[in-house]
Amino acid sequence: MDIVLRGMTWSHPRGYDPLVACSKLWREATGVEVQWDKRSLQDFEAYPIEEPARRYDLIVIDHPHVGQATREGCLKPFDDPARAAERGALERASVGSSSASYLWQGRQWALPIDAATQVTAWRPDLIDAPPRLWSDALDFARAGAALCPMRPPHSLMILYTLTGNLGRPCVVEGPDLIDAGAGAEAYERMRELTALLDSRCFAFDPIDVFEAMAAPESRIACAPLIYGYVSYSHEGFRPRRILFADIPPLGRDGPVGSALGGTGIAVSALSTQIEAASDFAYWVASGEAQAGPYAASGGQPAHAAAWEADAVNARVGDFYRATRRTLDGAWLRPRHDGYMAFQEAAAKLLNEALQSGAGEKETIARINALFRASLRDVL
Repeated sequence: MDIVLRGMTWSHPRGYDPLVACSKLWREATGVEVQWDKRSLQDFEAYPIEEPARRYDLIVIDHPHVGQATREGCLKPFDDPARAAERGALERASVGSSSASYLWQGRQWALPIDAATQVTAWRPDLIDAPPRLWSDALDFARAGAALCPMRPPHSLMILYTLTGNLGRPCVVEGPDLIDAGAGAEAYERMRELTALLDSRCFAFDPIDVFEAMAAPESRIACAPLIYGYVSYSHEGFRPRRILFADIPPLGRDGPVGSALGGTGIAVSALSTQIEAASDFAYWVASGEAQAGPYAASGGQPAHAAAWEADAVNARVGDFYRATRRTLDGAWLRPRHDGYMAFQEAAAKLLNEALQSGAGEKETIARINALFRASLRDVL
């Protein structure tokens, strides 16, 4: 009897197309079929894993969910001793902290298949080069030529990135998440930036910003802090091509501190085909798949074999080489059970504060209070 697995990913060509392409090749090689469904970016970022784990064998996840998923017992960790060497090879080959982001309480809950962090997006037909410093980004904003996604949770990601770039990355263990001084400065810089941006940014996620930038009539030349989406670097994906670069530093240490994103592939603990699901997960995370069909089908790999390949970079305007320093210097968000609810509440609080003109000290203190509350059950 043929094995048919069901998978859930997120609704964008970058998240869906490469998995469909790889699954077709996997069926041809093994006879195992993987059928993929997709959910919106907002659902992917905000909703728990427990419900899809009841319906799917494979689930593409965001690393901040791992604490909650561990408590719910809905994922099968990748800890088979017989595959330790294979798992170790993937860990060594993943870019930045992509593999480490799914390591929680000593167990690997997902394998990285997509690496992302906040970088800079820019239109090469409108400007000769991306902003190199934070002051350059403000100049574009003053000229009406910049956008940033501020829809929760992305505003909070910008706050994280700026505090990290100032040399005071957030402290995931608490008790306070954000350094008062760096947080206040980052908030002030955000308030300065958002005052110059179109107010629609507060309703925009990264996809909204990219779609606005890539429109034929758009005069938006850059998005100084936004999660990288390699899809928009492909010629012909949209009417206008978007390229990517390292973040424009606010601090003195270069493009460091960006809030890590990306996705991993996990196996449901409730699956009746755990071995078959694990086999596919290992293969789609491998250098063979990631630098081959995964990247060729519009994916944004997490394996160094793809990030370093000339052929892979040539198709996408050097997306990987142009953002590697930022990815390697990215900051890993909290992952404890309770973090996801904090992330949503803190981003909403931050947006309300920016739009109402609330003070920096009060705002950072309120975010830290929310974070302390989220830690109570895990300290």
